[in-house]
Amino acid sequence: MGRVVVFESVSLDGVMQAPARPDEDRRGGFERGGWAVPYAHPSMWEDMDLGTGRGLLLGRRTYEDFFAVWPNQTDNPFTDVLNRAQKYVASTTLREPLPWMNSTLLTGDIADSVAELKGDNNLLVLGSGDLVRFLMAHGLVDELILLIHPLVLGAGVRLFAEDGQALTMKLAETKATPTGVVIATYRAEARSTD
Repeated sequence: MGRVVVFESVSLDGVMQAPARPDEDRRGGFERGGWAVPYAHPSMWEDMDLGTGRGLLLGRRTYEDFFAVWPNQTDNPFTDVLNRAQKYVASTTLREPLPWMNSTLLTGDIADSVAELKGDNNLLVLGSGDLVRFLMAHGLVDELILLIHPLVLGAGVRLFAEDGQALTMKLAETKATPTGVVIATYRAEARSTD
């Protein structure tokens, strides 16, 4: 049985919006984009293995943003990895064929599609906050790898919605980078009935 692993950069106050670039996501007037860049360290991506048997599961906004940036980065080792990775995209507005190589649009009920994919695949979710909250609400997240950055942003889209469902996770591992980022790996436990 495959697993769905969510890999997210968050601030201490849970903001996940626009960690990589100032212009990445300005929804709601967010002007603090690129906040994770000063804390980057190679050890942060060791758990993001996109090797055999692991595909990317992305929401529309993240897919379109990644496609606009990554295929054109010729001096970055992630470009080839992301280009070659199988990408599954959850969207109600996109249509086939998707422009980025190895991309498949999920059709029908997203929860059913992901549950079916999960049967044979290990899936890694990057960004895609709306999709992550949807997957958590449907009990489809097996593991959260949170890269917790040592700053408070005070505004922005947060990973966990205030009106979200309760979910109990078990801490499986922690490590820290030399830049102060805590990498916390949590695994799902039984869902709460609250």
